[in-house]
Amino acid sequence: MKALISSSSLVIALLWAAALPTTAQVNVTQEHNNLSRDGLYIDSAFTAANAANLTRDLNFNGTISGNVYAQPLYIEGGPNGAMVIAVTESNNVYALDADDGSVIWQRNLGSAVASGLPCGNISPLGITGTPVVDLASRSLFLDAMIDGATKRHLVYSLNVDTGATNSNWPVDLNATARYNGTTFTSLVQNERGGLAIVNGILYVSFSGHAGDCGMYHGWVIGIPINNPSNVMAWATNAIGGGIWGHGGVASDGTDLFVVTGNTFTSPGDPWSGGEAIIRFQAGLIFSSFWAPPNWQSLDNSDADLGGCSATLIDAPGATPSQLVLALGKDGIAYLLNRNSLGSVSTPLASESLPTAVRGQSAATYHTSQGTYFVFHSENNSVAAYKVTATNPPTIVPAWSMSQSGLSSVFVTSTDGTNNAIVWVAGGGGDQRLHAYNGDTGAVVYAGGGANEMMTGTRKWNTGIVARGRIYYPADNKIYAFTVPAIPRPARAGVADFNGDGHPDWVVRNTSTRQTGIWYLDNNVFIGAAYGPTLTTGWGLRTVADFNLDSHSDYALFAPSTNQTAIWYLSGPTFLRGAYGPRLPSGWEMVATADFNGDRNSDYVLYNASTRQTAVWYLHNNVYVGGGYGPTLPPGWSLMGVADFDHDGHTDYALFHPSTGYTAIWYLSGRTLIGGAFGPTVPIGWILVATTDFNGDGSPDYTLYKASTRQTAIWYLNNNVYVSAAFGPNLPAGWSLVEQ
Repeated sequence: MKALISSSSLVIALLWAAALPTTAQVNVTQEHNNLSRDGLYIDSAFTAANAANLTRDLNFNGTISGNVYAQPLYIEGGPNGAMVIAVTESNNVYALDADDGSVIWQRNLGSAVASGLPCGNISPLGITGTPVVDLASRSLFLDAMIDGATKRHLVYSLNVDTGATNSNWPVDLNATARYNGTTFTSLVQNERGGLAIVNGILYVSFSGHAGDCGMYHGWVIGIPINNPSNVMAWATNAIGGGIWGHGGVASDGTDLFVVTGNTFTSPGDPWSGGEAIIRFQAGLIFSSFWAPPNWQSLDNSDADLGGCSATLIDAPGATPSQLVLALGKDGIAYLLNRNSLGSVSTPLASESLPTAVRGQSAATYHTSQGTYFVFHSENNSVAAYKVTATNPPTIVPAWSMSQSGLSSVFVTSTDGTNNAIVWVAGGGGDQRLHAYNGDTGAVVYAGGGANEMMTGTRKWNTGIVARGRIYYPADNKIYAFTVPAIPRPARAGVADFNGDGHPDWVVRNTSTRQTGIWYLDNNVFIGAAYGPTLTTGWGLRTVADFNLDSHSDYALFAPSTNQTAIWYLSGPTFLRGAYGPRLPSGWEMVATADFNGDRNSDYVLYNASTRQTAVWYLHNNVYVGGGYGPTLPPGWSLMGVADFDHDGHTDYALFHPSTGYTAIWYLSGRTLIGGAFGPTVPIGWILVATTDFNGDGSPDYTLYKASTRQTAIWYLNNNVYVSAAFGPNLPAGWSLVEQ
């Protein structure tokens, strides 16, 4: 086949730009995906079977410049299509094409700090903490350390679609951040934690540098995103008390939670901000705190309570059920009632850990077996614990697995409860992704082969999940991993078999491979007849009139041999069969239509590994030429072809099985010229075919619910939903679709 065109990035952007249901895992706007810092990603593609076959997308470029400590972000809805946002310690900010990893835009915000700091272990020091995106304003917020005669932390707001700096930004914290007579001094402060936006206010947390040098404090800075001149701040009273964890500020949507580290105090000094879980009301109003009775001993041994940022946990059945977790460098997990922290006191629950937790983020998730939290500890073990549904709750070990290297964990689930999989990379160790069963710790994914090894990963790093992909950061590179292509959804054979002007259905007996024709009158069942029985190894992919005798024929495909064939019919009666062309390896036949205007039905082909489409022109099933068509975005399938916009050219009907989204790609021949979303299919239903059922000249959708064998028609007008009607239910053992 001769390659003639590639897909239009503009039209792919149209697919990714529409407003999507809030139940779908789409945009990743912040550290660990949610304000709770739970690290949970819901994506129906991440079944255990799919996760076990994760592979790196070698066609994803992802090249960036600089060391990376921050988590990437994933943003849809703009003119450039889906983007991966990445930042580096060289103060570089990138928007990468989420499909191929090419650079959409790039900004350098100024020289990073390479010398002149009193201590530290990050050089150069630029952007360390994970940025946050406000989708309503399409703004990206981040903190950058800028070199110069005076070192400065500048908080930026950039247009996420262009990289341009928004008006009234950046905010210079040296000049604006004050608390109780204490002035923010960038030289001794570092921003490691993820930024957060809560009710229109941007929150940024600060620690010191590694080595605890200088007169640093734990700071939280609040900046209203619509009024950045009104900077608010809180700082620890004592020296020290840094907020070191990768997650930074956590929130329940109203109040804020941070965990602080060691302060510099003397025996008899009162508690003054360190070794604590601290709660703030909106606007950085100090609300309450909890610190263990031995907080000063932790100070003296540099055994920070804040080895890990706060993780908010909701534990159904527990009393109390709204909890906050801290994991310390002292090797203890602390669980508190987040609505009543308790000042200096014993915790609600605690548990000794395998070893210290230092700087990473934990994650939490639910399964049918309970509520868990999980983390990667300093002894290279991935450890999961259960929070019991008791009064009060307790912490009990669930499972632990050893692996080489450290990183922050994240979790996938197909629906929020089922197929919980814990993901963690061997940062600085084997540099591979690993996956474990969330309930048992059993290995789901062992790291892949030679292609799946990464380089330049760090213990602080954590990945993200979007659209059946994992994006993982490393120095100078963002890697993309994919689960196996979503299996081609089931397809139906729909055509007018009795010449009454109404489309009919080809049905199949799943055990005998017998076919049948169900005659319909605008979706009303009026009769049936048996058709021929399919040969083992062959599937019915579509129907069309191949020999122009006014009778619809079966187009068959044998996946094991890539052979095509036509069964010529007269009504439901089999006349004869003939082989068609054999497809190249990796390609399958998915639809038929007349693409070149010669009245002969052509094959639409698809390559699942590359998502490339192609058209083979046929003359009564004889190959006469062909060429490539557009490439589908990840997760989408080509479900049917029809002329939706009445321009005389056949278009693609697309379906996204994991979300139910539909779309039309408008074509001129094989050339993609535009796109639009159609209606979203309800959960449990699939789009299986397109044809005009009500005679209005506009193709409609045929829907099928396999669990009940229910059929339905969605009547459309150029892809706009008009109305719907149920069709007949199929008898037991019969199906409308062929996989």
